[in-house]
Amino acid sequence: MIKGVLFDLDGTLLDHRGAADAAITAWLSARCPGHPRLAEAPELWERLEVPHLAMWQRGECSVEEQRRRRLRAFCRELLVDEPADLDAAFADFVARYRRSWAAYPDAAGAVAALSGLVLGVLTNGAQVMQEAKVRAIGLDGPLRTVLTGEVLGGHFKPSPAAYTGAAAALGLTPEEVLLVGDDVDRDVTGPAATGMRSVWLDRLGLEPAPPGFPRITSLADLPRLVHPPS
Repeated sequence: MIKGVLFDLDGTLLDHRGAADAAITAWLSARCPGHPRLAEAPELWERLEVPHLAMWQRGECSVEEQRRRRLRAFCRELLVDEPADLDAAFADFVARYRRSWAAYPDAAGAVAALSGLVLGVLTNGAQVMQEAKVRAIGLDGPLRTVLTGEVLGGHFKPSPAAYTGAAAALGLTPEEVLLVGDDVDRDVTGPAATGMRSVWLDRLGLEPAPPGFPRITSLADLPRLVHPPS
């Protein structure tokens, strides 16, 4: 029986991609007006995000250092002068990113429809920033429990310990928890190793879910999976 639901955050409740794309485009445009490769900036920034965040999650560098490395690689690729103060330059990007934070239209309704369950967020971002995002999109009331690898002993999704630790933080067993998210490895197949159930949120609806896992294209479809009609 499902007693709790864990939501991924970026790409599930919050439109991370839209916010990051707008922020990095504005950041580059402000520094290099008319840059000939401005249109490529969002795709490049997204491509750099994955390996650099992974370095931090593996404990190879601090979160601040992975940000410096990512920004340095971004500037090098686009032939932009490296900022003298990388931390200040990244802070400028973050300020623009924060201004673009927005929940998906289906997020609040889905969370409200599950109010009788134990709810939380399991995300791979930095703890302070992810908590700020939940507050910014107005879901910090029902989603008071925000869990990242930083508070789960250094275990990030798809480490099995991330899922078992998150379930324990909700006061539940993995078998009593459902995880919903947009990443197949981290949010769908990863939890299965611990007995936790999962739902793949495929907002674009472009491909079938891995065999044996349900797929939804909107969070509006989630409540009927958790509380199927009798």
